Amino acid sequence: MPRLAVSPEFPVELSTLPEPVRRDVVLSARRFLQDAEGAPHPERVTGARDPRVASLRLADGYRGVVVRQRDVYWLLTVLPDAEAWAYAQRYRFGVNTALGVVEMWDAVALDRVRPAMRRAAEATPTRLFADVRDGDLAELGIDGRFLPLVRQITDELTLEALESLLPPTQYEPLAALARGESMTGARRELENCRALPPDSEPVNPEDFGAALLRSPDRAVFTAHPGELDRVLEAPGWCVFLHPPQHRLAHWESYPQPTLVTGGAGTGKTLVALHRAAHLARRGSGQILLVTFSQGLSADLAAKLDVLVEDETVRKRIEVGNVDRLAHRIVAEAEGRPPSLVGATELTALWEESDTGHSPAFLLREWEQVVLAQNLRTLEEYLVAPRPGRSVELSDEERKTVWRAVEHVTEQLRERGRRTLLQLAAEASVLLGRTTGDLLEEAEPAREPYRHIVVDEAQDLHPAQWRLLRVAVPHACDDMFIVGDPHQRIFDTRVALASVGIDAVRWQLQVSYRLPQEILSWGVRLRGGGPADGLVNGVQELYGFRATRHGPRPVVRAYDSPRDELTGLVAQVREWIRDGVPPGEIAVAARTTGLVRDARAALRDLGVRVTTLHGMKGLEFRRVAVIGVADGIVPDPDSLTPAGEDPAARAHDLQRERGLLYVACTRALESLYVSHSGRASPFLPT
Repeated sequence: MPRLAVSPEFPVELSTLPEPVRRDVVLSARRFLQDAEGAPHPERVTGARDPRVASLRLADGYRGVVVRQRDVYWLLTVLPDAEAWAYAQRYRFGVNTALGVVEMWDAVALDRVRPAMRRAAEATPTRLFADVRDGDLAELGIDGRFLPLVRQITDELTLEALESLLPPTQYEPLAALARGESMTGARRELENCRALPPDSEPVNPEDFGAALLRSPDRAVFTAHPGELDRVLEAPGWCVFLHPPQHRLAHWESYPQPTLVTGGAGTGKTLVALHRAAHLARRGSGQILLVTFSQGLSADLAAKLDVLVEDETVRKRIEVGNVDRLAHRIVAEAEGRPPSLVGATELTALWEESDTGHSPAFLLREWEQVVLAQNLRTLEEYLVAPRPGRSVELSDEERKTVWRAVEHVTEQLRERGRRTLLQLAAEASVLLGRTTGDLLEEAEPAREPYRHIVVDEAQDLHPAQWRLLRVAVPHACDDMFIVGDPHQRIFDTRVALASVGIDAVRWQLQVSYRLPQEILSWGVRLRGGGPADGLVNGVQELYGFRATRHGPRPVVRAYDSPRDELTGLVAQVREWIRDGVPPGEIAVAARTTGLVRDARAALRDLGVRVTTLHGMKGLEFRRVAVIGVADGIVPDPDSLTPAGEDPAARAHDLQRERGLLYVACTRALESLYVSHSGRASPFLPT
């Protein structure tokens, strides 16, 4: 019986075929897998660069291309006959000697560039890798057949021109050396191409089957027709993850809490989903997959329904948000649903306090100092640090603020009202009374969950983190957390260690969603500077990069809001004429008024129109962000007056930048940004 492995390109090509052809291809692939009567047989490819390449006739006029070694067949693609033969002749395949993973080379294109590279090398004595020894390159897995060409590379531009022709396992370590990094840095880049932990067996470059098993991002083995159908029908993100994502999601066990950070499009949410599924398949207890909002949790639940087919496994994963968890715990303890206070009522309560400070200042002091540090007494507040609060308060002023806090909390108590953060704080106290720190293997755990996976971690408040910490026992694989401080849309800054979560950090640096042009523009928009939160100190965007190129963002200036809406409609109509389904187009704006106007203008086109906040956690092929004008972005009503608290205002501005950055980095292909009048100061010049 053949052992059939499917590449990620095969289902993509299959989905583009006409339905009758697609049906015939799938039927032929099933017959081949089962070695059934009438199954296609491998045909030798004349002129192939790799003697292991063969062709399979899968439908009338269509062929699959496979790489075979003994009983192993790697199914690469399905194309019309002529294209399939050309494809089979174009590429050669190998095994990386350092990692033991499969490599795919565009041999024809490399042969075409050799003469030009040779002439360029003859014209100058400069060589990019002149100071790197052959032995060091071999240690990095650089293919010996490629080495002569490496020695002819004169500069970084020449190396960059070769990127699309080389396997990542060859290009990434060379690019690191070209940037001036050491061998250690080059090895680190090479390790990012590893999807599985290294095994004890030495790499055998001749064992292609073993290399495929080490390359789950490039090949998934199917043992029976049901598995084959799953690989061919499921969305690609369910089956194939990029190496760093796969390694983090499927690591056997983490001895302590784990934090994964990464920029927009690096796949943090996918890692969280696959980690939850991995833990559930192990069957070691109930899992909570928690995210920032109810809307995002519904999206995660829908994705999990697709990712996890086994109903028993799926039931082990509860999806929700921290607010819902807190609400449930308090409701169960008190025997009735808690009542929440509205923003207007809360502001009125702060206004009753004669402190000389605005309601916004007092609310921030309560949330970012008192609730964040779980301060219970005036004595605690008098000596507490106030990070991020630039207005100094004397002891007398702190006493005045504390009286205001006591007044508001007492009034809320009398009215039977609470804020969401109060609810989280009370839920953590209630849960803490019935839970311990250690997991008792011999008895059911007292904590409600065995594992907690957190998405969009950057926007959770310390009170919410304390609730999550007490909801899971201190044990291996207790907490798996993903987030990006640069995408924060609320002013919540917390180092996890300060709330009892001693997390080991891993970082994703490659954006697979964004083209480089949108990523670079977005980094400039965001400010490119460091962001604090989740870990001690700050995190930089240095090293954040994309894997592909695309069109640059389009920024349009209009004379009036009416003209801007007219331009928006024209742009969306053009995208639809280009063949983009309306469901893959989104329009976003900062204010509800602009959202309402855009919806009215686009009512017959069926595209999604939402606020900037509503774009969080989503992605679309084409994105339009309108109203990015001075006086709208940043939103003046969301900014602390500079005279009241300069540090708070600076945080507000960065939060507004982050909000615009989040919306703009939802675009898979194209980004359109518009404004009428003066442009927002955030827009890159």
